[in-house]
Amino acid sequence: MRIQLICPAPPGSLYGNRVTALRWARILRRLDHRVRLAPGYRGEPCDLLIALHAARSADAVFAFHRRYPKRPIVVALTGTDLYRDLRRQRRPWRALELAARLVAFQPLAARALSARLRRKLRVIYQSVQKTPTPRRSGRFFDVCVLGHLRKVKDPFRAALASRRLPIDSRIRILQAGAAMEPAMARRARAEARRNLRYRWLTQLPRARARRLLGASRLLVLSSRMEGGANVISEAVVDGTPVVASRIPGSVGLLGAGYPGYFPAGDTAALARRLRRAETDSRFYRRLKRGCARLRARFQPARERAAWKKLLRELGRRKT
Repeated sequence: MRIQLICPAPPGSLYGNRVTALRWARILRRLDHRVRLAPGYRGEPCDLLIALHAARSADAVFAFHRRYPKRPIVVALTGTDLYRDLRRQRRPWRALELAARLVAFQPLAARALSARLRRKLRVIYQSVQKTPTPRRSGRFFDVCVLGHLRKVKDPFRAALASRRLPIDSRIRILQAGAAMEPAMARRARAEARRNLRYRWLTQLPRARARRLLGASRLLVLSSRMEGGANVISEAVVDGTPVVASRIPGSVGLLGAGYPGYFPAGDTAALARRLRRAETDSRFYRRLKRGCARLRARFQPARERAAWKKLLRELGRRKT
């Protein structure tokens, strides 16, 4: 099958959607399909269109449907489209209506859709390969924050929480990610000057970011909005417990009973979670066990099997 995979994130970037698109392209090629990755659709002949982000890829969906009205479209709901754009715009809803199937990264995504669209939805968990576990610091209780510095990620919440920790805390916040605007870079540098517990490592190559994650005692994901962050998959597989804001995208991955949540934007609550993870070994073990139970969910073979099943469904679909 000839598949056009639409990803609006620019080539060479480390945006989550770009990482996802590259992994999906590898999976689909291993399933013996021909895959072309592009930022938009310009009339190329293909049998299937897969588009990441219902809003940003809407034009590609419309163009493909005009050219091939009987051929299937898959739209992946990746985050801001699901929890922001669908509330504000009509265009992404039209893209979902045209799709034969919808893909989400976690099951709570269904709550944002109408009953009719839910029937099209398939959950495909993002998978990762385990990396060797680096040596962890004996001096610091390292907490990493991974992801580009964007407002929707609430990127400085862990740094702000670390200011509230007692003087005997060994917690150090290590943040890796590119600033998406100059003001974010200025704030990160100012925070590093003011806060001795905080270091901004700027953007790291993917392999180095994974080593940082593996060497950390905790990952903090403080986002106000996520479709289902791939960094959670990475942390679970690499054995680094997660402390996350209680938002649907994270609860859908970690489960409602996971003990490591805090209310989004609540600095004091995050500080309490960090301190408890550092000082309460029973609580830290609960976090570890909660993540370990999920490890099989994020295995590459499972993601590959999910795509194989979805494509088989499309092959049986009547046009």
